[in-house]
Amino acid sequence: MPVESERSSAQIETTAPAGARAISLPRAVGYLGSAAIVIGTIIGSGIFLVPHNVARQVGSTGGLFLVWIVGGALSLAGALSLAELGAALPETGGVYVYLREAYGKLFAFLYGWAMLLVIHSGSVATLAVAFGIYSSSFVPLTPAGQKIAAAGVIIVVTLVNVLGVRSGAAVQMLFTFAKLAGLAIIMAFALLARGVVSAASPAALPTPHTTLSSFGIALIGVLWAYEGWHMLSYTAGEVKNPSRVLPRSYLLGTLIVVAAYLGANAAYLRVLPLPALAQYQRVAAEAMQRLEGPAGSAFVSGLILCSIFGALNGTILTGPRAYFAMSRDGVFLKFAGRVHPRFLTPAMAILLQGAWSIVLAVSGSYEQLYTYVIFTGWFFYAAAALAVIILRRRQPGLERPYKVWGYPVVPVVFVCAALSIVTNTLVSKPRESAFGLAFVLTGIPIFLLRRKPVQARN
Repeated sequence: MPVESERSSAQIETTAPAGARAISLPRAVGYLGSAAIVIGTIIGSGIFLVPHNVARQVGSTGGLFLVWIVGGALSLAGALSLAELGAALPETGGVYVYLREAYGKLFAFLYGWAMLLVIHSGSVATLAVAFGIYSSSFVPLTPAGQKIAAAGVIIVVTLVNVLGVRSGAAVQMLFTFAKLAGLAIIMAFALLARGVVSAASPAALPTPHTTLSSFGIALIGVLWAYEGWHMLSYTAGEVKNPSRVLPRSYLLGTLIVVAAYLGANAAYLRVLPLPALAQYQRVAAEAMQRLEGPAGSAFVSGLILCSIFGALNGTILTGPRAYFAMSRDGVFLKFAGRVHPRFLTPAMAILLQGAWSIVLAVSGSYEQLYTYVIFTGWFFYAAAALAVIILRRRQPGLERPYKVWGYPVVPVVFVCAALSIVTNTLVSKPRESAFGLAFVLTGIPIFLLRRKPVQARN
């Protein structure tokens, strides 16, 4: 067993800056909890909504499945690349730590800053907005009421994760099981029921033939549905025996999600032909409505709320660990590096993320928010995968309990694909991309201002 996995959490924790409480985060998350974080943070609202967006951009059933397979393969390649880095550097902060080791503190800070302003808080806000929209299926809500519901669910899940990583992981396992069971029920009804006849749709496909551009646009939505495969990395400092648990959790969790997504699309297509899939945005609800009537539609709405809640919990659980690591590096707000003396969580970092996520949820639309997330996030994901190659060359003596399969092909293919996605988003949605880039660049002067006091003390 690697020596690193035997160290106590206090031994592996980074040094706190002056004025911060030097309490460490305990290693309390096991294999099931880690796999649940991977699955639960990926499966949110996307699989219930994105098939509609994909069907609008592809000209065939084969094209639809190809987009989901490519998205899953990219996510798996990225997850396995992070698994090598996580096993070698099992510290709280995840991707932030890997970027710091490969590119230095400025680049890593820009990622952490983008996480807070756009990537991670934006994911929280997007999920919360979807929660507010689907809450209106049970309780009539005005647009303002939906925003209040979005803010309310962020507050509830934020407080759950302040209370402890064990409580957050327990909630994650519960809701991960519930959403997988719900998807299995939908697939069973659609795929195993006898006498199901796919309903005819008078509408024609918006995109009769798949083009490279339309495939890329469809892939943006699919990648949002897969968003979250990297989030386990942020809690690496709280995972038991990370050199073994992290790679297995990444692999198992991502493969389960890919299988669930392909099965769900097959189930939808058994009830709805491709033109109908392109016509109805709430494809899961429409399919169950035709199979089981209003009760089926209500079941799907409840499942979506459950799924979103679980994804919100995993997202809120993981992100603050990066802000915590940034603070402990002396490049971010001091209070974000404090550990709650009773609950042993980065409570202030969690509350900071929750407050900003509420601002985004109240002010942004669903599509705007997830476009910000994909454009900004995938640039840094490419850099993180490239860090596998950089650190192998720069630190050949670093102990690597797990090495990514297919090296260097897997990380190189992922980097090229990720940069292509960023470029395609920049061309197809320049306004949202420009806003995302602007958010990132505002971090440069803030980093320089934060570094001056630290340098003066040295």
